[in-house]
Order: sequence, then C-alpha cells, then structure tokens
Amino acid sequence: MLTAEQNEMITRVGPGAPMGELFRNYWIPFLPSSDLEIDGEPMRVRLLCEDLVAFRDSEGQVGLVDHACPHRGAPMLFARNEDCGLRCVYHGWKFHRSGETVDMPAEPETSRFKQKVRIKAYPCRERNGIIWAWMGKDTPPSLPNFEWNMVPPENVVVTFRIQECNWLQALEGEIDSAHAPLLHGRADAEGFVNQWRAAADLRPAFDCVRQDFGVSIASRRANEVDSFYWRVNQFVLPFFTCVPPQSKFPELSGHAWVPIDDENTMAIMFSYRPDGPMYEKSRHVFLNGHKGRQAAHATHDVYEPKNRMEPYAKYWTKFNPGNTYNFNYADQKSTYNSGLPGLWVQDAACQSGVAPIYDRTQEHLAVSDTGIIATRRLLLELAANYRDKGVKPPRVDDPDLYMVRAISVRLPKEASWLEQCRGYMQAELGKGFGYEP
Repeated sequence: MLTAEQNEMITRVGPGAPMGELFRNYWIPFLPSSDLEIDGEPMRVRLLCEDLVAFRDSEGQVGLVDHACPHRGAPMLFARNEDCGLRCVYHGWKFHRSGETVDMPAEPETSRFKQKVRIKAYPCRERNGIIWAWMGKDTPPSLPNFEWNMVPPENVVVTFRIQECNWLQALEGEIDSAHAPLLHGRADAEGFVNQWRAAADLRPAFDCVRQDFGVSIASRRANEVDSFYWRVNQFVLPFFTCVPPQSKFPELSGHAWVPIDDENTMAIMFSYRPDGPMYEKSRHVFLNGHKGRQAAHATHDVYEPKNRMEPYAKYWTKFNPGNTYNFNYADQKSTYNSGLPGLWVQDAACQSGVAPIYDRTQEHLAVSDTGIIATRRLLLELAANYRDKGVKPPRVDDPDLYMVRAISVRLPKEASWLEQCRGYMQAELGKGFGYEP
C-alpha cells in the first residue's frame, strides 16, 4: 500500500505537482487530427488540470491556447477562427497559435500594448492522425517513436473515450496481468476469453524488470510439460501501456492514459498489426462491438456528448459510475463473470466504480500486484528526483526509447524470458512478431 502522502504525490497532475511536472517532460497525445478543421470551431480540452482550447488555423496548423482571453477572461471557445488566429468575440483581441497577440482593434493605433501581452500557448505536432502537445519548459524534442503511431493507417485502429477516474487507476488495470481471464471470463465457460492460454493457469508467477522506458512485467503460466507460457506487459513512461497479443487474430494493443485532470482520464486505445493490415473482422468488432456488447475499443455509437463547454465534449460514454456501467446481475449469474457489457466497460467499472481517486492506504497488495508495486516505485522515484534535483528520466528525449512491444511466448522451462525475448520486445517498423503468439 501507499502512504497518504505517496498517494497524493503519485495521483496529482496539475501545475506544480511533482507528477504533473514530471509529465511535462513528455509529448502528450490528446486529439485525433480529424476533430479539427481549418478555420473551424475551436474545441475545449483539458490536459494536466489546465483548461485549453484547440483549433486548426488557416495554414492547417494546430494551436492549443488558454481557454480564457488574457484581456478580461472571456471564453476562447467562442473565438472566431480566422486568418491564422483566434479572435476573442468580446473585444476582438486576436492571437496567433504561438500565443502572440496580433491585433487589439479597440486600442489606439499607436499602442504597443499588444507586444507585451500573450495568451498561454503550447506547441502541437501531428503524426498519422494524432495530435500531440508539448507542455514543457524546454525546447520540444522529436516526437516519441511509438510503433502504433507510425504504422500505415490500414494496420491500426485508434479510439478515444473519457474514463471517470484518476489516470493511475486506469493504467494499473492494464499492467495487471492476473485479472484478465477472471474479470473478462464467462460463467458458462463459453466464448473467446475462456479459450485464452492465460485462462489455463489462474495463478501466474511474476517477474519485473526496470527498463529505461519504464517496467517490463512478466507473468509465467504453466503451458506444457517442458515449457512455460510467458506474457510480458509493458509500462512505458509516462502513462502508456502495451498489452501482449493473443493467439487468435494476434495484434498488439495498449493505451495512452492521458490525465485530463486529477479525476478524469482520456483513454486513447490503439490496436495494430506490425506487419500488415488489421484483420477486417477485428476492425469491425472494435468499432461496432459484438452482439450488442463492447469489445476492447469504445464503439462508434457508445458516446453521449456533453455540451461544448465541457472538455472533450464528444468523448463521454453512456457507461459511467452514474448508471453503474449498466451492470446486470442476471447476466452475472448466468453468463458473464462480471455482469458488465463488454471488455473495456468491465475494466472501467473496476477502476472507477469506488472513487475517482482511490485511497491506496486501504489496499492489501498481493503477489499478483508485483508489476503495480514496481511501477509505483519507479514513478515516485522519478517524480522526486525531478522535483528535488531537477534530474530527468534517462533517455527521455530519445525518440527510439519508445519502440517497445509487449509479448506472449512459449519458452522452455529452463530459458530466461528476458534473454530470450529482448529481440521480440524491440519494435521495428515492418517487422513481424518473430514468434508464434
């Protein structure tokens, strides 16, 4: 368990908070490129507890600026997006995406005041349909080379949804390899999940290795007389997770658990094949669900948009704590272990159903929580080092640090998973798994 002080430190992400300051050393994905049109309506967003608006200017470049005009606080959500800038509707002050004030129509023509006033602005870059923001103090480094954001569009599915809990609760669910066959299994012993190799051994052994990119969390399960089945989940700094492939329709997947604020998270899920187009059946299930149930991704029809004054108004879903995630006790008794309508909903309900920020002083951690413990230790150490000494994580500016894969592989019992699998865990564009998942 954590102390109250540690829980506070590891969950808070606003300006000045140790974890929030640590996160500002990384590029942050936050919107699909398709959400912003040239000279189109600005969109209200929130990142690391900062309220902002995103827009695409007349040159096609993305801007990310403060949600309040620095003149007298009028909402920039209502600003006119025109001629390479946002013009506040209150008094007409206009701002370039860089934050520079380019016009103050109500001020004297001879005034130099506009040279002294800026709106807070953060640089943005785009790659393969994803917009990334840089909220740090230093010059932005190259974008991180995450494989999911570099493969051809036909190889990948990326979806966005809001999860109503702290970022760490969401992230910890995906580096926890023990829960999957239990939470996602079926009471009637039918279905795909119950056929997972992981379901054959519900008491895995764990081994964790700290890496420059984060933590490798290996779980070992009985497989055959002379072999073990290894699944290695990856925690990739600062808030990414990578999940191993399954044997049927194998693809790589994971999330960016982007902190909106202390109590809400943008869950950006990616699924991709490294060396070929995504299976059409998988793509269809991801975007449409299966027999009325959610799969790993939020389906296209699951959203219940809020008014545009809310951050990420279009990405709130109909499954949330307010309606108990549509829990059905009859289904739990007869069919599904959880009684919840699909994979991501099951995870979200367990991660968000008690409190937006869980009191970790009340936990009783077990062997199956080895990866969670290792990840927390790393995060607390890195945040403290940056706060107290100004020391950044190793290789934080190296774009290739993030070329990481999760793996699922059968190995002889005497084999070292780490030595045998180093090559499998190193991502390389166009390269296949290198083994049979």
